[in-house]
Amino acid sequence: MATVILIVKLMPDAPDANLEAIRFRARTSLEEEGAKNISFEEKPVAFGLKSIHVKFDLNEDKGTDLVESLLAKIPHVSSVTIEDYRRAFG
Repeated sequence: MATVILIVKLMPDAPDANLEAIRFRARTSLEEEGAKNISFEEKPVAFGLKSIHVKFDLNEDKGTDLVESLLAKIPHVSSVTIEDYRRAFG
C-alpha cells in the first residue's frame, strides 16, 4: 500500500466562478477519501480566468479515476486534469 502525490488542475467554467467554494468542495471531497497534505495554487490562464492546482497525498489503491470523478462533480468546474502523479518514498 503505497502513497502517491498528485497535482490536479481544476478549470472553472467562468472567470467569475467562486474559487473559494471550489477549493472548499475539493478539500472536503478529498479528505473524505483519505487525502492528506492538501494545498491549492491559483494560476492565471487568460482573460481573468484562473485554474486551481490541487496538490495532495493519497493511497495508491484509490486510483486516479476516483479522484477525477469526485472533483468533476464540483459545481462550476468544467474540467479536471491530472497534471502530475508520483509515488512517494520514505
